[in-house]
Amino acid sequence: MYLDYYGFKEKPFTITPNPRFIYLSKNHKEVFAHLLYGVQHHAGFIEVTGEVGTGKTTVLRTLLNQLDEENYQVALILNPCLSSFELLRTICREYGADGEETSIADLLDNLNRFLLEQHRQGRTVVLVIDEAQNLDPQVLEQIRLLSNLETETDKLIQIVLVGQPELGILLERPELRQLSQRVTVRYHLKPMDFQDTAAYIRHRLEIAGFPRAAVFTEGALKKIFAISGGNPRVINIICDRALLIGYTEGRRELSVAMIRTAIDEMRREKRKRWAYRPVWAVVMGMGVLLLGAGFYLGYLMKQPAKADGKPAAAPSATADSGITPPETSPLLRELAKTPEIENALQAFNAVVRLWGVRQVVQYQGKGAPDLDLLAQRRKIRLLKVNGTLQELLRLDSPALLAIRLPGKSGKRYLAVTGVAENQVSITPTLGGRGAVSRDELSGLWSGEGYIPWRNYQDINDMTTPKSAGLPVTRLQQLLAVAGLYPGKPTGRYDKETVTAVEQFQKRCALPVNGKVGDQTLLLLYQTGPFNVPRLTMKSARRTTP
Repeated sequence: MYLDYYGFKEKPFTITPNPRFIYLSKNHKEVFAHLLYGVQHHAGFIEVTGEVGTGKTTVLRTLLNQLDEENYQVALILNPCLSSFELLRTICREYGADGEETSIADLLDNLNRFLLEQHRQGRTVVLVIDEAQNLDPQVLEQIRLLSNLETETDKLIQIVLVGQPELGILLERPELRQLSQRVTVRYHLKPMDFQDTAAYIRHRLEIAGFPRAAVFTEGALKKIFAISGGNPRVINIICDRALLIGYTEGRRELSVAMIRTAIDEMRREKRKRWAYRPVWAVVMGMGVLLLGAGFYLGYLMKQPAKADGKPAAAPSATADSGITPPETSPLLRELAKTPEIENALQAFNAVVRLWGVRQVVQYQGKGAPDLDLLAQRRKIRLLKVNGTLQELLRLDSPALLAIRLPGKSGKRYLAVTGVAENQVSITPTLGGRGAVSRDELSGLWSGEGYIPWRNYQDINDMTTPKSAGLPVTRLQQLLAVAGLYPGKPTGRYDKETVTAVEQFQKRCALPVNGKVGDQTLLLLYQTGPFNVPRLTMKSARRTTP
Protein backbone atom coordinates (compact mmCIF):
# COMPACT_ATOMS: atom_id res chain seq x y z
CA MET A 1 0.00 0.00 0.00
CA TYR A 2 2.75 2.49 0.96
CA LEU A 3 5.51 1.20 -1.35
CA ASP A 4 5.02 3.78 -4.11
CA TYR A 5 4.70 6.66 -1.64
CA TYR A 6 8.08 5.95 -0.06
CA GLY A 7 9.70 4.66 -3.23
CA PHE A 8 10.35 1.18 -1.82
CA LYS A 9 11.05 -1.75 -4.11
CA GLU A 10 9.64 -4.08 -1.44
CA LYS A 11 8.37 -3.88 2.12
CA PRO A 12 11.29 -3.21 4.45
CA PHE A 13 9.75 -4.69 7.60
CA THR A 14 8.30 -8.16 7.18
CA ILE A 15 8.45 -10.97 9.75
CA THR A 16 9.43 -13.53 7.10
CA PRO A 17 13.18 -14.29 7.32
CA ASN A 18 14.94 -12.79 4.29
CA PRO A 19 18.74 -13.14 4.05
CA ARG A 20 18.86 -10.12 1.71
CA PHE A 21 17.80 -7.87 4.58
CA ILE A 22 20.07 -9.41 7.17
CA TYR A 23 21.79 -6.95 9.46
CA LEU A 24 24.58 -8.44 11.49
CA SER A 25 24.49 -6.80 14.90
CA LYS A 26 27.32 -7.44 17.34
CA ASN A 27 25.47 -10.51 18.63
CA HIS A 28 24.58 -11.77 15.15
CA LYS A 29 28.21 -11.46 14.04
CA GLU A 30 29.27 -13.54 17.01
CA VAL A 31 26.73 -16.30 16.42
CA PHE A 32 27.60 -16.32 12.70
CA ALA A 33 31.29 -16.71 13.56
CA HIS A 34 30.50 -19.55 15.97
CA LEU A 35 28.45 -21.37 13.32
CA LEU A 36 31.13 -21.01 10.64
CA TYR A 37 33.86 -22.11 13.03
CA GLY A 38 31.90 -25.16 14.17
CA VAL A 39 31.05 -26.30 10.64
CA GLN A 40 34.45 -25.62 9.06
CA HIS A 41 36.38 -27.26 11.91
CA HIS A 42 34.06 -30.29 12.13
CA ALA A 43 33.02 -29.64 15.72
CA GLY A 44 30.37 -32.37 15.59
CA PHE A 45 27.54 -30.75 17.55
CA ILE A 46 26.74 -27.01 17.59
CA GLU A 47 24.00 -25.49 19.75
CA VAL A 48 22.47 -22.05 19.09
CA THR A 49 19.68 -20.71 21.27
CA GLY A 50 17.76 -17.44 21.35
CA GLU A 51 14.41 -15.98 22.24
CA VAL A 52 11.54 -15.94 19.75
CA GLY A 53 12.09 -13.33 17.05
CA THR A 54 15.79 -12.63 17.72
CA GLY A 55 16.82 -13.64 14.19
CA LYS A 56 18.04 -17.23 14.57
CA THR A 57 16.40 -18.51 11.37
CA THR A 58 17.62 -15.53 9.32
CA VAL A 59 21.21 -16.14 10.46
CA LEU A 60 20.80 -19.82 9.65
CA ARG A 61 19.67 -19.16 6.10
CA THR A 62 22.53 -16.73 5.59
CA LEU A 63 24.96 -19.39 6.79
CA LEU A 64 23.51 -21.93 4.37
CA ASN A 65 23.95 -19.45 1.53
CA GLN A 66 27.65 -19.22 2.46
CA LEU A 67 28.19 -22.98 2.16
CA ASP A 68 28.78 -23.72 -1.52
CA GLU A 69 27.44 -26.95 -3.02
CA GLU A 70 30.88 -27.99 -4.24
CA ASN A 71 32.24 -28.41 -0.71
CA TYR A 72 29.14 -28.88 1.44
CA GLN A 73 26.04 -31.04 1.49
CA VAL A 74 23.38 -29.40 3.67
CA ALA A 75 19.99 -30.57 4.96
CA LEU A 76 17.67 -28.20 6.83
CA ILE A 77 14.91 -29.72 9.00
CA LEU A 78 12.22 -27.14 9.83
CA ASN A 79 9.71 -29.54 11.38
CA PRO A 80 11.36 -31.50 14.21
CA CYS A 81 8.09 -32.89 15.60
CA LEU A 82 8.81 -36.33 14.19
CA SER A 83 9.52 -39.79 15.52
CA SER A 84 13.04 -41.22 15.28
CA PHE A 85 12.08 -43.22 12.19
CA GLU A 86 10.37 -40.27 10.49
CA LEU A 87 13.33 -37.99 11.21
CA LEU A 88 15.85 -40.46 9.78
CA ARG A 89 13.73 -40.96 6.69
CA THR A 90 13.40 -37.18 6.24
CA ILE A 91 17.18 -36.72 6.59
CA CYS A 92 17.86 -39.40 3.99
CA ARG A 93 15.40 -37.83 1.57
CA GLU A 94 16.89 -34.35 2.09
CA TYR A 95 20.33 -35.67 1.16
CA GLY A 96 19.01 -37.66 -1.78
CA ALA A 97 19.88 -40.96 -0.14
CA ASP A 98 17.42 -43.88 -0.23
CA GLY A 99 14.72 -42.97 2.32
CA GLU A 100 12.17 -45.61 1.40
CA GLU A 101 13.40 -48.26 3.83
CA THR A 102 11.03 -49.55 6.48
CA SER A 103 13.42 -49.89 9.44
CA ILE A 104 15.76 -47.58 11.33
CA ALA A 105 18.70 -49.98 10.82
CA ASP A 106 18.30 -49.91 7.02
CA LEU A 107 17.98 -46.11 7.00
CA LEU A 108 21.16 -45.79 9.08
CA ASP A 109 23.01 -48.09 6.65
CA ASN A 110 21.92 -45.97 3.69
CA LEU A 111 22.88 -42.76 5.48
CA ASN A 112 26.28 -44.14 6.46
CA ARG A 113 27.05 -45.14 2.86
CA PHE A 114 26.06 -41.65 1.71
CA LEU A 115 28.28 -39.98 4.34
CA LEU A 116 31.30 -42.13 3.45
CA GLU A 117 30.88 -41.30 -0.24
CA GLN A 118 30.68 -37.56 0.52
CA HIS A 119 33.77 -37.86 2.71
CA ARG A 120 35.70 -39.53 -0.11
CA GLN A 121 34.73 -36.64 -2.38
CA GLY A 122 35.95 -34.11 0.17
CA ARG A 123 32.55 -32.67 1.05
CA THR A 124 31.37 -31.70 4.54
CA VAL A 125 27.89 -32.90 5.39
CA VAL A 126 25.85 -30.50 7.58
CA LEU A 127 22.52 -31.25 9.26
CA VAL A 128 20.64 -28.21 10.63
CA ILE A 129 17.57 -28.74 12.82
CA ASP A 130 15.53 -25.60 13.56
CA GLU A 131 13.06 -25.35 16.48
CA ALA A 132 15.05 -28.15 18.13
CA GLN A 133 13.49 -27.43 21.54
CA ASN A 134 10.48 -29.42 20.26
CA LEU A 135 12.50 -32.60 19.81
CA ASP A 136 11.51 -35.56 21.94
CA PRO A 137 14.38 -36.84 24.17
CA GLN A 138 14.23 -40.22 22.39
CA VAL A 139 14.69 -38.47 19.03
CA LEU A 140 17.60 -36.46 20.44
CA GLU A 141 19.21 -39.71 21.51
CA GLN A 142 18.83 -40.99 17.94
CA ILE A 143 20.50 -37.81 16.69
CA ARG A 144 23.37 -38.42 19.11
CA LEU A 145 23.83 -41.85 17.58
CA LEU A 146 24.25 -40.18 14.19
CA SER A 147 27.44 -38.60 15.51
CA ASN A 148 28.84 -42.13 15.88
CA LEU A 149 29.01 -42.27 12.10
CA GLU A 150 32.68 -41.36 11.75
CA THR A 151 36.03 -42.38 10.38
CA GLU A 152 39.13 -42.93 12.53
CA THR A 153 40.01 -39.24 12.27
CA ASP A 154 36.87 -37.27 11.57
CA LYS A 155 33.12 -36.91 12.13
CA LEU A 156 31.14 -37.67 8.99
CA ILE A 157 28.27 -35.28 9.82
CA GLN A 158 28.13 -31.86 11.50
CA ILE A 159 24.88 -31.31 13.42
CA VAL A 160 23.55 -27.82 14.26
CA LEU A 161 20.73 -27.65 16.82
CA VAL A 162 18.90 -24.31 16.82
CA GLY A 163 16.07 -23.43 19.16
CA GLN A 164 14.59 -21.33 21.91
CA PRO A 165 16.20 -21.25 25.40
CA GLU A 166 14.16 -24.34 26.30
CA LEU A 167 16.62 -26.29 24.14
CA GLY A 168 19.41 -25.61 26.63
CA ILE A 169 17.18 -26.74 29.49
CA LEU A 170 16.27 -29.88 27.55
CA LEU A 171 19.92 -30.80 26.97
CA GLU A 172 20.61 -30.50 30.70
CA ARG A 173 18.43 -33.52 31.44
CA PRO A 174 20.37 -36.41 32.99
CA GLU A 175 19.30 -38.84 30.27
CA LEU A 176 20.76 -36.51 27.61
CA ARG A 177 24.12 -35.88 29.30
CA GLN A 178 26.00 -37.88 26.65
CA LEU A 179 24.63 -35.62 23.91
CA SER A 180 25.24 -32.46 25.96
CA GLN A 181 28.88 -33.45 26.48
CA ARG A 182 29.35 -33.72 22.72
CA VAL A 183 28.22 -30.14 22.07
CA THR A 184 31.52 -28.35 21.56
CA VAL A 185 30.20 -24.99 20.29
CA ARG A 186 27.42 -23.12 22.11
CA TYR A 187 26.00 -19.63 21.64
CA HIS A 188 22.95 -17.82 23.02
CA LEU A 189 21.69 -15.05 20.73
CA LYS A 190 20.60 -11.99 22.71
CA PRO A 191 18.37 -9.07 21.58
CA MET A 192 20.05 -6.01 20.06
CA ASP A 193 21.07 -2.93 22.02
CA PHE A 194 19.84 0.55 21.09
CA GLN A 195 22.70 1.35 18.69
CA ASP A 196 22.14 -1.87 16.76
CA THR A 197 18.35 -1.35 16.81
CA ALA A 198 18.70 2.07 15.18
CA ALA A 199 21.23 0.78 12.64
CA TYR A 200 18.99 -2.23 11.92
CA ILE A 201 16.02 0.00 11.07
CA ARG A 202 18.09 2.29 8.83
CA HIS A 203 19.67 -0.73 7.12
CA ARG A 204 16.31 -2.27 6.18
CA LEU A 205 15.01 1.06 4.87
CA GLU A 206 18.10 1.38 2.67
CA ILE A 207 17.83 -2.15 1.27
CA ALA A 208 14.12 -1.66 0.49
CA GLY A 209 14.52 1.70 -1.24
CA PHE A 210 17.03 4.42 -0.51
CA PRO A 211 18.51 5.85 2.71
CA ARG A 212 16.01 8.65 3.31
CA ALA A 213 12.85 7.15 1.83
CA ALA A 214 11.49 7.37 5.37
CA VAL A 215 13.18 8.72 8.49
CA PHE A 216 12.56 7.67 12.09
CA THR A 217 13.41 10.48 14.52
CA GLU A 218 15.78 9.80 17.40
CA GLY A 219 12.85 9.84 19.83
CA ALA A 220 10.93 7.38 17.65
CA LEU A 221 13.91 5.02 17.58
CA LYS A 222 14.18 5.18 21.38
CA LYS A 223 10.47 4.43 21.74
CA ILE A 224 10.72 1.46 19.39
CA PHE A 225 13.67 0.09 21.35
CA ALA A 226 11.89 0.59 24.68
CA ILE A 227 8.85 -1.34 23.47
CA SER A 228 10.65 -4.08 21.54
CA GLY A 229 13.60 -4.64 23.87
CA GLY A 230 15.76 -5.03 20.75
CA ASN A 231 13.78 -8.00 19.40
CA PRO A 232 13.96 -7.81 15.55
CA ARG A 233 10.53 -9.36 14.97
CA VAL A 234 8.78 -6.92 17.29
CA ILE A 235 10.74 -4.05 15.72
CA ASN A 236 9.48 -5.10 12.28
CA ILE A 237 5.86 -5.23 13.43
CA ILE A 238 6.00 -1.74 14.98
CA CYS A 239 7.91 -0.15 12.08
CA ASP A 240 5.60 -1.60 9.45
CA ARG A 241 2.56 -0.11 11.19
CA ALA A 242 4.36 3.22 11.67
CA LEU A 243 5.13 3.43 7.93
CA LEU A 244 1.46 2.85 7.18
CA ILE A 245 0.51 5.70 9.52
CA GLY A 246 3.11 7.96 7.88
CA TYR A 247 1.60 7.14 4.50
CA THR A 248 -1.95 7.96 5.62
CA GLU A 249 -0.77 11.26 7.14
CA GLY A 250 1.42 12.14 4.16
CA ARG A 251 4.63 12.34 6.20
CA ARG A 252 8.02 10.75 5.62
CA GLU A 253 9.44 11.67 9.02
CA LEU A 254 8.11 9.27 11.65
CA SER A 255 7.86 10.78 15.14
CA VAL A 256 7.40 9.48 18.68
CA ALA A 257 3.70 10.35 18.48
CA MET A 258 3.31 8.22 15.36
CA ILE A 259 5.03 5.28 17.07
CA ARG A 260 2.62 5.65 20.01
CA THR A 261 -0.29 5.71 17.55
CA ALA A 262 1.00 2.55 15.90
CA ILE A 263 1.26 0.78 19.25
CA ASP A 264 -2.20 2.02 20.30
CA GLU A 265 -3.73 0.74 17.06
CA MET A 266 -2.20 -2.70 17.54
CA ARG A 267 -3.37 -2.68 21.15
CA ARG A 268 -6.94 -1.82 20.12
CA GLU A 269 -6.96 -4.65 17.60
CA LYS A 270 -6.00 -7.08 20.33
CA ARG A 271 -8.49 -5.57 22.75
CA LYS A 272 -11.40 -6.19 20.37
CA ARG A 273 -11.05 -9.90 20.99
CA TRP A 274 -11.84 -9.48 24.68
CA ALA A 275 -14.08 -6.41 24.66
CA TYR A 276 -17.23 -6.57 26.77
CA ARG A 277 -20.58 -6.47 25.06
CA PRO A 278 -22.20 -3.01 25.17
CA VAL A 279 -24.24 -2.26 28.29
CA TRP A 280 -27.40 -1.75 26.24
CA ALA A 281 -27.06 -5.28 24.84
CA VAL A 282 -26.76 -6.74 28.33
CA VAL A 283 -29.81 -4.75 29.54
CA MET A 284 -31.84 -5.77 26.52
CA GLY A 285 -30.87 -9.42 27.02
CA MET A 286 -31.94 -9.30 30.66
CA GLY A 287 -35.22 -7.69 29.64
CA VAL A 288 -35.95 -10.46 27.15
CA LEU A 289 -35.18 -13.10 29.79
CA LEU A 290 -37.47 -11.44 32.36
CA LEU A 291 -40.24 -11.02 29.81
CA GLY A 292 -39.94 -14.67 28.82
CA ALA A 293 -40.01 -15.73 32.45
CA GLY A 294 -43.18 -13.70 33.00
CA PHE A 295 -44.97 -15.35 30.10
CA TYR A 296 -43.89 -18.79 31.30
CA LEU A 297 -45.14 -18.18 34.84
CA GLY A 298 -48.43 -16.95 33.45
CA TYR A 299 -48.71 -20.08 31.36
CA LEU A 300 -48.13 -22.33 34.39
CA MET A 301 -50.75 -20.49 36.46
CA LYS A 302 -53.35 -21.10 33.76
CA GLN A 303 -52.78 -24.89 33.67
CA PRO A 304 -55.77 -26.90 34.94
CA ALA A 305 -55.40 -28.67 38.27
CA LYS A 306 -55.55 -32.44 38.57
CA ALA A 307 -58.30 -34.20 40.50
CA ASP A 308 -56.07 -34.42 43.61
CA GLY A 309 -55.71 -30.66 43.63
CA LYS A 310 -52.06 -30.69 42.55
CA PRO A 311 -50.99 -28.55 39.61
CA ALA A 312 -50.45 -30.31 36.33
CA ALA A 313 -46.91 -31.33 35.58
CA ALA A 314 -45.00 -29.38 32.99
CA PRO A 315 -45.13 -30.94 29.52
CA SER A 316 -42.63 -33.79 29.17
CA ALA A 317 -39.53 -33.07 27.11
CA THR A 318 -40.26 -36.25 25.22
CA ALA A 319 -43.74 -35.13 24.20
CA ASP A 320 -44.42 -32.74 21.34
CA SER A 321 -41.99 -30.04 22.53
CA GLY A 322 -39.31 -31.23 20.10
CA ILE A 323 -36.64 -31.04 22.85
CA THR A 324 -34.49 -34.10 23.46
CA PRO A 325 -33.34 -34.56 27.05
CA PRO A 326 -29.53 -34.77 27.41
CA GLU A 327 -29.45 -38.42 28.45
CA THR A 328 -31.12 -39.45 25.17
CA SER A 329 -29.32 -36.94 22.93
CA PRO A 330 -28.22 -38.63 19.68
CA LEU A 331 -24.96 -36.65 19.88
CA LEU A 332 -24.18 -38.12 23.30
CA ARG A 333 -25.15 -41.59 22.15
CA GLU A 334 -22.77 -41.34 19.21
CA LEU A 335 -19.98 -39.98 21.42
CA ALA A 336 -20.45 -42.94 23.77
CA LYS A 337 -19.81 -45.39 20.91
CA THR A 338 -16.10 -44.48 20.76
CA PRO A 339 -13.96 -46.23 23.42
CA GLU A 340 -12.65 -43.91 26.12
CA ILE A 341 -8.95 -44.24 25.21
CA GLU A 342 -9.50 -43.81 21.48
CA ASN A 343 -11.68 -40.75 22.03
CA ALA A 344 -9.25 -39.06 24.44
CA LEU A 345 -6.29 -39.49 22.07
CA GLN A 346 -8.30 -38.33 19.06
CA ALA A 347 -9.36 -35.13 20.81
CA PHE A 348 -5.92 -34.54 22.36
CA ASN A 349 -4.15 -34.91 19.01
CA ALA A 350 -6.59 -32.53 17.33
CA VAL A 351 -5.62 -29.75 19.74
CA VAL A 352 -1.87 -30.31 20.17
CA ARG A 353 -1.47 -30.54 16.39
CA LEU A 354 -2.36 -26.83 16.29
CA TRP A 355 0.58 -26.12 18.61
CA GLY A 356 2.98 -27.82 16.22
CA VAL A 357 3.97 -30.61 18.58
CA ARG A 358 4.04 -34.33 17.88
CA GLN A 359 0.86 -36.31 18.27
CA VAL A 360 0.32 -39.53 20.17
CA VAL A 361 0.78 -42.25 17.55
CA GLN A 362 0.90 -45.29 19.83
CA TYR A 363 -0.49 -45.56 23.35
CA GLN A 364 0.51 -48.57 25.42
CA GLY A 365 -1.57 -47.87 28.52
CA LYS A 366 -4.71 -49.79 29.39
CA GLY A 367 -6.57 -47.13 31.33
CA ALA A 368 -7.68 -43.62 30.40
CA PRO A 369 -4.69 -41.55 29.19
CA ASP A 370 -3.13 -39.09 31.64
CA LEU A 371 -3.51 -35.93 29.56
CA ASP A 372 -1.26 -33.92 31.89
CA LEU A 373 1.56 -36.43 31.38
CA LEU A 374 1.06 -36.53 27.60
CA ALA A 375 1.20 -32.72 27.51
CA GLN A 376 4.27 -32.57 29.75
CA ARG A 377 6.17 -34.94 27.46
CA ARG A 378 5.45 -32.54 24.60
CA LYS A 379 6.68 -29.46 26.49
CA ILE A 380 3.23 -27.95 26.79
CA ARG A 381 0.95 -27.30 29.75
CA LEU A 382 -2.71 -27.99 30.43
CA LEU A 383 -4.71 -25.10 31.86
CA LYS A 384 -7.76 -26.44 33.67
CA VAL A 385 -10.90 -24.36 33.18
CA ASN A 386 -14.34 -24.49 34.77
CA GLY A 387 -17.24 -22.33 33.72
CA THR A 388 -19.57 -21.58 30.87
CA LEU A 389 -18.91 -22.07 27.17
CA GLN A 390 -19.01 -18.31 26.66
CA GLU A 391 -16.25 -17.84 29.24
CA LEU A 392 -14.17 -20.56 27.60
CA LEU A 393 -14.53 -19.16 24.08
CA ARG A 394 -13.54 -15.72 25.36
CA LEU A 395 -10.02 -17.11 25.91
CA ASP A 396 -9.88 -17.71 22.12
CA SER A 397 -7.74 -20.81 22.45
CA PRO A 398 -8.28 -24.42 21.25
CA ALA A 399 -9.54 -26.53 24.14
CA LEU A 400 -10.52 -30.01 25.31
CA LEU A 401 -14.03 -30.25 26.75
CA ALA A 402 -14.82 -33.08 29.16
CA ILE A 403 -18.22 -34.63 28.39
CA ARG A 404 -19.97 -36.68 31.08
CA LEU A 405 -22.08 -39.61 29.86
CA PRO A 406 -25.23 -40.22 31.96
CA GLY A 407 -25.22 -43.67 33.51
CA LYS A 408 -21.65 -44.44 32.39
CA SER A 409 -18.31 -44.30 34.16
CA GLY A 410 -15.45 -42.28 32.75
CA LYS A 411 -15.88 -39.43 30.31
CA ARG A 412 -15.36 -38.44 26.71
CA TYR A 413 -13.67 -35.40 25.19
CA LEU A 414 -14.47 -32.98 22.41
CA ALA A 415 -11.70 -30.83 20.93
CA VAL A 416 -12.81 -27.28 20.13
CA THR A 417 -10.58 -26.07 17.31
CA GLY A 418 -12.39 -23.09 15.77
CA VAL A 419 -15.31 -20.67 16.03
CA ALA A 420 -17.17 -19.00 13.18
CA GLU A 421 -20.25 -16.98 14.13
CA ASN A 422 -22.59 -19.44 15.91
CA GLN A 423 -20.76 -22.59 14.82
CA VAL A 424 -18.00 -24.30 16.82
CA SER A 425 -15.62 -26.73 15.08
CA ILE A 426 -15.18 -29.98 16.99
CA THR A 427 -13.23 -33.24 16.90
CA PRO A 428 -14.35 -36.00 16.73
CA THR A 429 -17.26 -35.31 14.42
CA LEU A 430 -20.76 -36.02 15.70
CA GLY A 431 -23.56 -37.14 13.44
CA GLY A 432 -21.28 -36.60 10.47
CA ARG A 433 -20.86 -32.95 11.46
CA GLY A 434 -17.55 -31.28 12.16
CA ALA A 435 -19.27 -28.29 13.77
CA VAL A 436 -22.18 -27.75 16.16
CA SER A 437 -23.99 -24.67 17.37
CA ARG A 438 -22.98 -22.98 20.61
CA ASP A 439 -26.29 -23.95 22.19
CA GLU A 440 -25.81 -27.61 21.26
CA LEU A 441 -22.30 -27.63 22.69
CA SER A 442 -23.42 -25.90 25.89
CA GLY A 443 -26.03 -28.62 26.35
CA LEU A 444 -23.39 -31.34 26.06
CA TRP A 445 -20.58 -29.82 28.11
CA SER A 446 -20.20 -30.46 31.83
CA GLY A 447 -18.27 -27.23 32.43
CA GLU A 448 -14.87 -28.93 32.89
CA GLY A 449 -12.17 -28.47 30.29
CA TYR A 450 -8.49 -28.03 29.49
CA ILE A 451 -6.54 -25.60 27.34
CA PRO A 452 -3.14 -26.86 26.13
CA TRP A 453 -0.64 -24.00 25.91
CA ARG A 454 3.07 -23.28 25.79
CA ASN A 455 5.08 -21.11 28.16
CA TYR A 456 7.30 -19.79 25.36
CA GLN A 457 9.59 -17.71 27.56
CA ASP A 458 9.55 -19.85 30.69
CA ILE A 459 8.03 -17.08 32.79
CA ASN A 460 7.41 -18.30 36.32
CA ASP A 461 3.64 -18.47 36.81
CA MET A 462 4.14 -17.67 40.52
CA THR A 463 5.64 -14.26 39.71
CA THR A 464 4.91 -11.93 42.63
CA PRO A 465 5.96 -8.40 43.66
CA LYS A 466 9.04 -9.96 45.30
CA SER A 467 10.26 -11.50 42.04
CA ALA A 468 13.20 -10.27 39.99
CA GLY A 469 15.39 -11.46 37.15
CA LEU A 470 15.09 -12.55 33.53
CA PRO A 471 11.49 -13.92 33.81
CA VAL A 472 10.31 -10.49 35.00
CA THR A 473 12.18 -8.78 32.15
CA ARG A 474 10.43 -11.07 29.66
CA LEU A 475 7.09 -10.33 31.32
CA GLN A 476 7.69 -6.58 31.07
CA GLN A 477 8.53 -6.95 27.37
CA LEU A 478 5.24 -8.77 26.79
CA LEU A 479 3.35 -6.07 28.68
CA ALA A 480 5.13 -3.43 26.59
CA VAL A 481 4.01 -5.13 23.36
CA ALA A 482 0.48 -5.08 24.79
CA GLY A 483 0.89 -1.33 25.22
CA LEU A 484 0.73 -1.38 29.03
CA TYR A 485 4.32 -1.16 30.28
CA PRO A 486 5.66 2.30 29.47
CA GLY A 487 9.37 2.19 30.24
CA LYS A 488 12.45 0.09 29.62
CA PRO A 489 12.32 -3.37 31.24
CA THR A 490 13.96 -3.33 34.68
CA GLY A 491 13.81 -7.02 35.63
CA ARG A 492 12.07 -6.06 38.89
CA TYR A 493 8.43 -6.74 39.66
CA ASP A 494 7.90 -3.10 40.61
CA LYS A 495 4.75 -1.03 41.09
CA GLU A 496 4.57 -0.21 37.36
CA THR A 497 4.66 -3.90 36.50
CA VAL A 498 1.89 -4.75 38.97
CA THR A 499 -0.24 -1.92 37.55
CA ALA A 500 0.36 -3.12 33.98
CA VAL A 501 -0.60 -6.70 34.92
CA GLU A 502 -3.78 -5.49 36.63
CA GLN A 503 -4.72 -3.38 33.59
CA PHE A 504 -4.18 -6.36 31.31
CA GLN A 505 -6.27 -8.62 33.54
CA LYS A 506 -9.07 -6.06 33.61
CA ARG A 507 -8.93 -5.74 29.82
CA CYS A 508 -9.24 -9.51 29.43
CA ALA A 509 -12.00 -9.93 32.05
CA LEU A 510 -9.71 -11.98 34.29
CA PRO A 511 -9.59 -11.81 38.11
CA VAL A 512 -7.62 -8.64 38.86
CA ASN A 513 -4.91 -9.53 41.40
CA GLY A 514 -1.65 -8.33 39.87
CA LYS A 515 -0.26 -11.89 39.84
CA VAL A 516 0.75 -13.68 36.68
CA GLY A 517 -1.00 -17.05 36.49
CA ASP A 518 -1.54 -19.41 33.58
CA GLN A 519 -4.55 -17.57 32.10
CA THR A 520 -2.76 -14.22 32.21
CA LEU A 521 0.34 -15.70 30.56
CA LEU A 522 -1.68 -17.46 27.87
CA LEU A 523 -3.42 -14.24 26.85
CA LEU A 524 -0.18 -12.25 27.04
CA TYR A 525 1.46 -14.65 24.60
CA GLN A 526 -1.49 -14.10 22.27
CA THR A 527 -0.63 -10.39 22.14
CA GLY A 528 3.06 -11.00 21.44
CA PRO A 529 5.00 -12.17 18.38
CA PHE A 530 4.33 -15.85 18.96
CA ASN A 531 2.74 -18.52 16.80
CA VAL A 532 -0.17 -19.04 19.19
CA PRO A 533 -3.09 -21.02 17.73
CA ARG A 534 -6.44 -19.30 18.10
CA LEU A 535 -10.08 -20.26 17.71
CA THR A 536 -10.83 -17.23 15.58
CA MET A 537 -7.47 -17.09 13.79
CA LYS A 538 -5.87 -20.53 13.86
CA SER A 539 -2.18 -20.96 13.21
CA ALA A 540 -1.25 -22.49 9.89
CA ARG A 541 1.48 -24.51 11.51
CA ARG A 542 0.95 -28.27 11.38
CA THR A 543 2.89 -31.42 12.02
CA THR A 544 3.32 -34.49 9.91
CA PRO A 545 0.67 -37.08 10.90
